[in-house]
Amino acid sequence: MPSLDDVLAKASKNSDAALTRLFELLKIPSISTDPAFQSQCKQAADWLVADLQSMGIEASRRDTPGHPMVVGHSDPVPGKPRLLFYGHYDVQPVDPLDLWHNDPFAPALEKVGNTQVIRARGAADDKGQLMTFVEACRAWHAVHGSLPCEICFLFEGEEESGSPSLIPFLTANAEELKSDLALVCDTGMWDQNTPAISTMLRGMVGEEVIITGPNKDLHSGMYGGPAQNPIRVLSKILASLHDDQGRVTLAGFYDEVPPLPDTIAVQWQQLGFDEKEFLGAVGLSEPAGEKDHSALEQIWSRPTCEFCGITGGYTGEGFKTVLPSQASCKISFRLVGQQDPDKIIASLHKHIEDNLPSDCTVEYKNHGGSPATVMPIDDPAFGKAHKALSEEWQADAVYAGCGGSIPVVGDFREYLGMDSLLIGFGLDDDQIHSPNEKYDLRSFQKGINSWIRVLDSLTTEA
Repeated sequence: MPSLDDVLAKASKNSDAALTRLFELLKIPSISTDPAFQSQCKQAADWLVADLQSMGIEASRRDTPGHPMVVGHSDPVPGKPRLLFYGHYDVQPVDPLDLWHNDPFAPALEKVGNTQVIRARGAADDKGQLMTFVEACRAWHAVHGSLPCEICFLFEGEEESGSPSLIPFLTANAEELKSDLALVCDTGMWDQNTPAISTMLRGMVGEEVIITGPNKDLHSGMYGGPAQNPIRVLSKILASLHDDQGRVTLAGFYDEVPPLPDTIAVQWQQLGFDEKEFLGAVGLSEPAGEKDHSALEQIWSRPTCEFCGITGGYTGEGFKTVLPSQASCKISFRLVGQQDPDKIIASLHKHIEDNLPSDCTVEYKNHGGSPATVMPIDDPAFGKAHKALSEEWQADAVYAGCGGSIPVVGDFREYLGMDSLLIGFGLDDDQIHSPNEKYDLRSFQKGINSWIRVLDSLTTEA
């Protein structure tokens, strides 16, 4: 009977071929947000279908009103769990192109200090991550002639453009996709030597607020003073959304925010997170959030209210003495625990309307929302994966929070009734969504080994 070491050895032997395959996928400019690249998104989906089929996996392209899904199924294995692996093949636009050192769709190995990196759009987000799992399955299949359990592969082509086709696809194909556990590779390491399992994902809700005062722009000399100025009104309301301690002032905002479990708090304290270094890297020095919580807690386990864009009046070159008719702000909330996006928006509306002068009106544009997700780390699967990652990296894996949002994880729970194991090998300096995106070659190679070990741990009796 072949051993785990045999599978790991096969992956090592095939590392050059695995890199060649990744480069083939990276060459396809599958930019989902730009209709001009629709055919390239289909090309990437077809490439993945053919690649899965080369391993004996029943795979097909499933067209949607947007870009296609790719679905694949391996054979059932009696007595073993059924797993679903999710990744996305679409990528962000490459603008501004002049900031790239080379063609973003001409992948290449580069030396950065003593580290070899894969340089290309999508290298880290998410093609390189996706292919770590595919290559782990390829090595396993080459050694055993089959996979260790039934695996459903789901590759999306619209993650970078809001996933408009995802929920309809999940609901229409729920019985086919339902599994015991989802595996998601779209996250990162704690640092270059320490693997992580993301167990807390903040939710998000976005709202645009537009305040109107006079029915047209006014001359500031003629109307300045008696006329209500929407910029002044908006600024006062925005300033009132936080107190001097960095807390959000909306009524009921913290009602569904749980305390951080002591076991997790202790682990985070032992990570040695340097908030001065973290903020210093972007030209800042002091945490601006809730003063009774560390910067790491503020990122991973606390809710926020942030202003992402303000408009009003004349913003062009030079100066114009105008009182604007309108002023607007785009507000985003990161949510934790059981915070309800609808309740947060209702509280925001009430706060604004309670502070709105009689001569002003307000309208809103909602930009969607999703609740936070917390994974059950007491589930044995999480302990097994933790042990497998720790063995591969020879470092104790971290149960980490995640400041961003990965809506598909909540969608899997709501529409397919399953939790997700989030394991990724990206690093903070991978420059995802930015020019010169990269993925460490070590992340790719050890990511493959990590998934081999995780699959072994999830399918082997304790």
